[in-house]
Amino acid sequence: MSDAVTKTVAPLRRKSNPINGKHTNGVTIDGILDDHNRQIGPINSQMEDIAQKTDDGGGGEGEWTSKASFMTWTMHDIIYVARHHWIPCLFAAGVMFFTVVEYTFQMTPASSQPFDLGFVATRYLHSILASSPNLNTVLAALNTILVGMQTTYIGCTWAVEGRPRATIAALFMFTCRGILGYSTQLPRPQEFLGSGVDYPVGNVSFFLFYSGHVAGSMIASLDMKRMQRFRLAMVFDILNVLQSIRLLGTRGHYTIDIAVGVGAGILFDSLAGKYEEMSKRHLRNTRCSLISKDSLVT
Repeated sequence: MSDAVTKTVAPLRRKSNPINGKHTNGVTIDGILDDHNRQIGPINSQMEDIAQKTDDGGGGEGEWTSKASFMTWTMHDIIYVARHHWIPCLFAAGVMFFTVVEYTFQMTPASSQPFDLGFVATRYLHSILASSPNLNTVLAALNTILVGMQTTYIGCTWAVEGRPRATIAALFMFTCRGILGYSTQLPRPQEFLGSGVDYPVGNVSFFLFYSGHVAGSMIASLDMKRMQRFRLAMVFDILNVLQSIRLLGTRGHYTIDIAVGVGAGILFDSLAGKYEEMSKRHLRNTRCSLISKDSLVT
């Protein structure tokens, strides 16, 4: 009886089932698993060795100080981090560099205009726009069209496609911009080149910190990438770069306004996504509780 069972089971263990009508030509599942285990074995053992360096020993204060993580580092570990984690290493070098800069540079006196590296980089563009008001007006009009395009796209994602994430992100972003812009009212640059067709239209006042133009374009671009509209997103990214250069050239925003605008677009898009997930989870829990109540009543 046992011999019969062995003869029946052995072929199933020896060869794998056909996949898509093709046989594996004698390659066994056990062989594949053995090869896989041999490949990940050294990786697992290396990870266990690293973990063992910091996890061995007791839990007393003396043991804790003697088993501090940095005391187990070797030259091999340092080389490994430098080769495989060079981006954090680059930022660590940046921290040290700018620490020296921060503690040694001459701060801008209160009687002077703020120093802005973006203004220095766009001096030539500023001189062209200052000497050609018509060109400045044309670029301002094109920029206003871009703001209209991003506003229309963000609104349509909700009103037409039924996806509210980009709209929620824009609402978060502009509300936070209003709070921060009113809280710290930066002085308008002396070399500011205004235009009646620039958004907001009519030479009205506006918050400098941070750039709603740039943040809105970032929110629209991120949504396009999420929906795999990569070409349209690339067009928006290019226009956003050109818009940023123009804003610096006209002294309509400081460099920090542009940089924070990029970060604000990314941040509030992420927060809007988390809000969507939280709302869906809450709705599922509410439905489950209603179903359970109905089942108890019936």
